[in-house]
Amino acid sequence: MSSDTPRIMGFEIYFERLQAAKEFYRDVLGSPLTEHVPAHHAKFDGLQAFLCLERKGVETYPSADKAVVFIEVADLGAMLGKLGDRILESVSRTTGGPPTWAVLHDPEGHNVILIQAASKPR
Repeated sequence: MSSDTPRIMGFEIYFERLQAAKEFYRDVLGSPLTEHVPAHHAKFDGLQAFLCLERKGVETYPSADKAVVFIEVADLGAMLGKLGDRILESVSRTTGGPPTWAVLHDPEGHNVILIQAASKPR
């Protein structure tokens, strides 16, 4: 990628119930919380990009309500075991194989897609 090519740095999703959203992404999914301004936003940093959860209405510009968050996890099977009945659907690329992705909803119904990380060559 050349230095003048735009790079996605992060994403922001708007919430009515910011505290519940923060607890879901931090406590349920295990995302590292790196910044928190109560009643305004909670920010989580990842390796490539950040996710910011913001209270609806704190900005002067509108945003659409539709959002999907894609999260890569090292062990999808373990995460599915931890999340139990919160998982709406899980899919495998091969018949009878382990799941390669799964979907659940955050506290306000945004789709969160969990994706099995590709194994790294040794």
